[in-house]
Amino acid sequence: MISVDNTVGRFLLAVFNVRVWLIGLFLSAMLTLLGCGSGPNVVTLSGVKFGTTYKVIIVADQPVPENLSTLIDAALDRIDASMSTYIATSEISRFNGLAVGDEVAVSDDFAHVFKISRSIWNKSNGALDPTVGPLVDLWGFGPTKTDDEIPSASQISLAMSLRGFDGINVRESVQDLLISKSRPTELDFSAVAKGYAVDVIAELLEMNALPDYLVEIGGETRVSGFNPEGRPWRLGIQVPQLISEVEEVIALDGGAVATSGDYRNYFERDGHRYSHTIDPRTGYPIEHSTASVTVVADSCAEADAWATALLVLGHQDGIKLANKYNLPTFMIVRDEKDFKRVYSQSFGPFLDVLDDKSITEK
Repeated sequence: MISVDNTVGRFLLAVFNVRVWLIGLFLSAMLTLLGCGSGPNVVTLSGVKFGTTYKVIIVADQPVPENLSTLIDAALDRIDASMSTYIATSEISRFNGLAVGDEVAVSDDFAHVFKISRSIWNKSNGALDPTVGPLVDLWGFGPTKTDDEIPSASQISLAMSLRGFDGINVRESVQDLLISKSRPTELDFSAVAKGYAVDVIAELLEMNALPDYLVEIGGETRVSGFNPEGRPWRLGIQVPQLISEVEEVIALDGGAVATSGDYRNYFERDGHRYSHTIDPRTGYPIEHSTASVTVVADSCAEADAWATALLVLGHQDGIKLANKYNLPTFMIVRDEKDFKRVYSQSFGPFLDVLDDKSITEK
């Protein structure tokens, strides 16, 4: 969860941090902005999309296009129509209903998210898998099942047979990306598409010569340039608990930040806690002590996808992978009754101040 601090007045926006919008259960997040009425022209646009809220803050030294809000809504509607599993006519829903062996051409938006997903699926050894939906449903966190039940081993085995990103076949023509499936696999881009939407809005602003901005959708954030005080944007990483508290602050004048956590969406049965984050490699909810993962990347789609993958891996394996790929990563880990902070080698320069709770792991 990300909060924003400008130092020139105060605004407060409560948002829901959606980690997995395919399952229809949304995590809460808080976005805080400090600004004022003097100095640069600060324009704030907000709305509701993807079952959560979005906010765009622009520090402009020239007039903002009058139809910018309309352009933003149109871009978000286009992405929703492409990748929402809740829209029966969306591209992704049509693909999910496709017979094995049939082929379909997909849009540029879909192709972009598909390629990012496939890259990180490969790099994370399957920790990110956009075909994990049947397992999410089986464990009661998806749109088709809501009971807090423990599935049987045979049910998990059946759901595992339906997943696997390697079951999606790709063929590129001169103009199109065409995809098909070799088994009845279904896609869900919930770990990437919201971050991608942030990137699309950021690029829209840059196309309109607006280089100083903050774009946030459901807690995933991308910034560029400077805040109204002429300083880098300051983003707060929150403590993984129901009552929001800022754990650490980072300064950023360009790039994206995404956080994935397991502490808001879970159920308990017979004294055991079952997280909504399912490890696609085992078919079971994660059980390690990592409570949240924050990733900084050039694009929000990549930050979003990596945050999910590294949360699945946990802090020990996740930090090793983050260091391998030079990913600025910050993790909050449960340590008996408290939390400890662990971060990758490339994350240190983003932090304002470190204390002895922070551990750089190699």
